[in-house]
Amino acid sequence: MVVPVAHAVPPGIHPFSRRMSASPSPSLQERAAGAIMGALIGEALGVGPHWYYDLAEQRRDHGEWITDYTTPKPGRYHAGLKAGQPSQAGIITTLLLRSTVEKGGYDEADFCRRLDEELFPLLDGTPAQGPGGYTSQSIRETWRRRVLEKKPWSETAGNADTTEALERALVLGVRHARTPARLAASVSANCVLTQNDEAIVAMTTAFCCVLGQLVNGEKLDADLSDKLMALVKKGDLPFHAVTSGKLQPPKAGAADAPRAGSFSSPDALLTPSYMAEAAADPEVRIEPAWKVSIVYGMPCAMYHQLPAAYYLAARFRDDFESAVLHALNGGGQNQSRCMLTGALVGAQVGLAGIPLRFIQGLENAEELVALARKLGEQATGSNAT
Repeated sequence: MVVPVAHAVPPGIHPFSRRMSASPSPSLQERAAGAIMGALIGEALGVGPHWYYDLAEQRRDHGEWITDYTTPKPGRYHAGLKAGQPSQAGIITTLLLRSTVEKGGYDEADFCRRLDEELFPLLDGTPAQGPGGYTSQSIRETWRRRVLEKKPWSETAGNADTTEALERALVLGVRHARTPARLAASVSANCVLTQNDEAIVAMTTAFCCVLGQLVNGEKLDADLSDKLMALVKKGDLPFHAVTSGKLQPPKAGAADAPRAGSFSSPDALLTPSYMAEAAADPEVRIEPAWKVSIVYGMPCAMYHQLPAAYYLAARFRDDFESAVLHALNGGGQNQSRCMLTGALVGAQVGLAGIPLRFIQGLENAEELVALARKLGEQATGSNAT
């Protein structure tokens, strides 16, 4: 099978291949807006072909190469939605986006109130029900503890190893990109509302730290992890580390990084640079790139999703369309893979680097772009805390 490596429709031929505008060096505000819209676009792209673990079946239902939003087939996940609509992951991300924009930053009480009032009354604790046509494990567990067992929000999290918390918390990675300590604190606090496994919280926080660095204009390259580790050494990021620079042995008499509230290992901060090195190494090729899902695995667990998203976002750092389409066409948990890849590449190309057809085809695009731009303004402002 021949799969296009770049654009499915050559730029300049189809009118919707145009980007919003030319912007060779996007501002922080534009990178922030690009990250948010990239995530929401990636989520909606995954609605139709979500969770096909048999790629022959996916291609039978959606064609050899999916290039745009699609409507789920009857009997599939999210059946009843239309092309361009979000599933529940996009709905919850938008809840947090609205809350964060309206409150000027992360307000846990406000976000929890929105879940209590706007989402939970529409759930019944079963998977194939609720807004978006499907409710994920961590949200079902949280709903049961919160609604049926009447537990406080401090006792609602479960041990799911999936990306649900990360999918929404990336909003906070964008909003607090300029203040790493605040970013890490808000992301980890939001994560433990629904997922409390330390490794999952650490990987969620690390991804949002990476996203924040990209919003700040850093590159997803072999040096990014060193920059993140420098923030650990300063005490800005809550990860434990004993090594010196470049992962060399600790110096005699050197103290640990600050331990208060720290995760046990900084390894989640190292993954992105290894993936970036692999993407840049001519002797390491995954061809076609959509087969990243086979290399790192199709399942939902975060440790399958993050390496694939980092690899695609590094390989197609200036090509949003290729990045998300290769994430999408790999099958399995392609919705999360596409959402996370979309956020990382959107942060690198900025809002103007996203093909216009993806903006136009997304439900409520005008409102979402306005919210994304406003979040970018807040992230850019002098009070970006």
